[in-house]
Amino acid sequence: MKNVIIENTKGFKETKLGWIPEDWDIIKLEDIGHTVIGLTYNPQMVSEEGMLVLRSSNVQDRALKFEDNVYVDVNENKFNKTKTGDILICVRNGSRNLIGKNAIIDEASAGTAFGAFMLVFRSSDYKFLYQLFDTAYYGREIHRNLGATINSINTKNLKQFRFPFPKKKERMLISTCLSTWDTALTNLNSLIKAKQKLKKGLMQQLLSGKKRLPGFEQEWETWSFEELFKKVSRPVNWNDEETYDLISVRRRSGGLFHRDSLKGSQILTKKLYIAKKGDFLISKMQILHGASGLVNDKFDGMKISGSYIAVVPKNDTLLNMKFMEWYSKTPKFYHQTFRSSYGVHIEKMTFNYKLFEKEEIILPPLKEQNAITKVLNTSDKEIELLTNQRNQLQLQKKD
Repeated sequence: MKNVIIENTKGFKETKLGWIPEDWDIIKLEDIGHTVIGLTYNPQMVSEEGMLVLRSSNVQDRALKFEDNVYVDVNENKFNKTKTGDILICVRNGSRNLIGKNAIIDEASAGTAFGAFMLVFRSSDYKFLYQLFDTAYYGREIHRNLGATINSINTKNLKQFRFPFPKKKERMLISTCLSTWDTALTNLNSLIKAKQKLKKGLMQQLLSGKKRLPGFEQEWETWSFEELFKKVSRPVNWNDEETYDLISVRRRSGGLFHRDSLKGSQILTKKLYIAKKGDFLISKMQILHGASGLVNDKFDGMKISGSYIAVVPKNDTLLNMKFMEWYSKTPKFYHQTFRSSYGVHIEKMTFNYKLFEKEEIILPPLKEQNAITKVLNTSDKEIELLTNQRNQLQLQKKD
């Protein structure tokens, strides 16, 4: 439901919710259905078997996922269960962003119970409502009515949710049209997840040598990072009037990002370093959370703080740094950085580069490194293209 400017008001009427077609009504949610409350249970009731209870974690991408299930040992006949066409809504959660997220109950999931922080809205107009609950208007209204201290939707306020309501024939046409996008989005999401799983498998096999690409038979060799890397440091000649583009590295191998552009006079610590294309950056404070990455053309010449270590190959004929970037995303590299750190708690552990230099990596010849990198880059590009396609479809649907 986007706010639009109506240049010609013929056939429209003005309401408190804006201009709507003349034959549409403004109704409340409680006018076309009712809510059903969920099951309250305590940890002692959780068992390995028993009755499945749906929670907010089961609602992902506006669909039900059965990956993190909870079963409760109770008399099933004492509690409300879902029916086909019910819309399951998260009404309470520690994260405000998860409040209001929803999924529709199909025939396969009907008959399940749901937790106290969830509720079901039951209506014969569930197909239209399911599309309504995917609009920015619904999201704004839900969050406008959240409690000040507790992230929850007041059920009474939810019932009072007001929205434009077309005639039955038009509701059916709108629902059918929008469900076409839903089908395409569901198929794309499935394809993206399949590609991500394939990429993960390729990384595990190709980067460890368990699977070899055709035409490569030469033995892999073991090298220490001390033999492969040399640290580089390019201090900035400070100027309070100059604007510095600052970069950081995301956790979980999320890559580099432009953090800020600040004048020298705005920066408290007057110690920055120049990052160059091909530098591999390691965050001293966040490496245990996967904060490392390769500087590419986009970030060439930008500045890093002293909390980063920058390394380059000692010998370009031994190591392709793009191969190293892929290796840095593996559980093995995460474990090596953990072993190279010390401290009593993961959030306070300190990375020791001297220890890290003693860690070893088994490398294929450079030509095979290049081939492996090309395969993984192609897989990554496929996922990126599919993700962009999905995002465009989502925008088309909202428009």
